[in-house]
Amino acid sequence: MPQQIDNFPAGKICVSIARQNLDDAIQAALSVKSFADVIEIRLDSLTAPAITPFMQEIAPPLLFTNRPVWEGGQCNTSESERHELLLQAVNGGAAYVDIELNSDQTSIDRLCDAASRNNQTKIIVSWHNFTETPAKNELEKIFVRQKNSGAHIGKIVTMAHRFTDVLRVLQLQELAARESFPLIAFCMGRAGMISRVATLELGGFMTYASLNKKEATAPGQLAVTDLINCLKNLRHAD
Repeated sequence: MPQQIDNFPAGKICVSIARQNLDDAIQAALSVKSFADVIEIRLDSLTAPAITPFMQEIAPPLLFTNRPVWEGGQCNTSESERHELLLQAVNGGAAYVDIELNSDQTSIDRLCDAASRNNQTKIIVSWHNFTETPAKNELEKIFVRQKNSGAHIGKIVTMAHRFTDVLRVLQLQELAARESFPLIAFCMGRAGMISRVATLELGGFMTYASLNKKEATAPGQLAVTDLINCLKNLRHAD
């Protein structure tokens, strides 16, 4: 059964940090701490990935991701090594840890069990499609798999080529609301840029931004200052 999540309101802005050097990554994270509700550390981008230095230096909630090559990331180690770093993040009390839906269920269970013991970490089970947006029924099946995986939060991100792709993904928030399962859902690509803003106004748990335009970690990702300006304009409109 999915784990319950309490006192985690929707509408968070997560800034993704993907640098090779550990010290550079820490400094980049510190530079956006006033803008971010959550800071994502992309362990797969680091030459020497580590958990403890970030936990010691950075106050805002941290999300650790170690994205494999087979899902658009840079980690090419064994699955056991990749997941061991995520387990370290859970045991260290990170606010969030992301693991892919297509990882083996045993690894997902291991992280969820560790999170239930420390009662601090929320597990995000994610699914990405970098080429297209599947049909509605397939997206809903992915949602159900995430909800049944034991995760606290689901994440579904697809590549949009037209506005109908965007609508299908954003409509998943209706399903998430009915099922009381927090969901991160938006689209990549130029056509999907609007969804990165709109998802927060439609009940999405979180959206992602980059440190600046040059350091986007996915196609169509907005710089955090641009994202915040868009949200301000929306929320101040009468």
